[in-house]
Amino acid sequence: MYGGAVPRGRSSGGGARTAPRPWDPEGVNPAESAFLRACRREPVPHTPVWFMRQAGRSLPEYRAVRADVPMLTACAVPDLIVEITMQPVRRYGVDAAIFFSDIVVPLKAIGIDLDIKPGVGPVIAAPIRDAAGVATLRPIEPDDVPYVTEAIRALVGELGGTPLIGFAGAPFTLASYLIEGGPSKNHDRTKAMMYGEPALWHALMDRLTGIVIGHLRLQVEAGASALQLFDSWVGAVAPDDYREFVLPYTSRIFAALDDLSVPRIHFGVGTGELLGLLGEAGADVVGVDWRVPLDEAAVRVGPGKALQGNLDPAILLAPFDVVEQRARDVLARGAKAEGHIFNLGHGVLPGTDPDQLARLTDLVHEH
Repeated sequence: MYGGAVPRGRSSGGGARTAPRPWDPEGVNPAESAFLRACRREPVPHTPVWFMRQAGRSLPEYRAVRADVPMLTACAVPDLIVEITMQPVRRYGVDAAIFFSDIVVPLKAIGIDLDIKPGVGPVIAAPIRDAAGVATLRPIEPDDVPYVTEAIRALVGELGGTPLIGFAGAPFTLASYLIEGGPSKNHDRTKAMMYGEPALWHALMDRLTGIVIGHLRLQVEAGASALQLFDSWVGAVAPDDYREFVLPYTSRIFAALDDLSVPRIHFGVGTGELLGLLGEAGADVVGVDWRVPLDEAAVRVGPGKALQGNLDPAILLAPFDVVEQRARDVLARGAKAEGHIFNLGHGVLPGTDPDQLARLTDLVHEH
């Protein structure tokens, strides 16, 4: 349905694009895409761009297909996964697609009783707070998520030369949901286990690490061209605690994926003080939220890594001249990195005007 040979739309400095971009999936090698080249810190024809949550509530076409369809149901229907994954690429001509799913899907697939409640997030029916609960976490198998494999294979055929990013939640963030029973502001119970019951904590992290590795590997084996590990809540951890309680598991994940020879992206929120440790964990690309300028992030992460980011998502709610000014600053600072993939510092906000993202995509490509 789309590919890498995407004609560019009207200049971002002018009016809005009046129609979706056409694409031609034939004859383009995804390995030579600007996105994958930037991940490998190779020269690129333009700065590649994609957006976290580029498929989501900001798109009217997404709201139309998701009407009355629960999130976890949508994540288990291959045709719906394909359609939603494709929507932002049709509309924006971004340089990569990201597989439509949720970080709790593998937990649901192995039997954890959970649901995603609108306006709340993942809610766990029986939080895991003891050894018996940890013992219920078994390895994930391809047969647990056949819809993932089917959808990725279909997407690779439709995408042509545009890379597909697979993803998973990192063990710390998954552990927090499982322990707290849902989203948490302070992660009180999570930290109580980490500090007060370290043996139980490590047992839980060990089980989750195996699940994450299995889930990421099956996505690449189905055809994903890159992987992103989301650690949404790890910014709650101090650097010394990250090194002791989290880093061994993220490092193990990236090491277990090394033989797949696909770029690995590591992203967390509120991780300004952890960027050096994220750089140590083994990913090829470190995602940076909006709190740290990319030139400073390049220093903190250290050499040998590309960076991804990092426009504040809220800036897209401002007039486009503000968006353009801030985006050009991100691009200038990103030039200090060995490789740069333009993205937001977190996901697209639901109230974002899609035309802002369309014009921003053009601006980045033309820059």
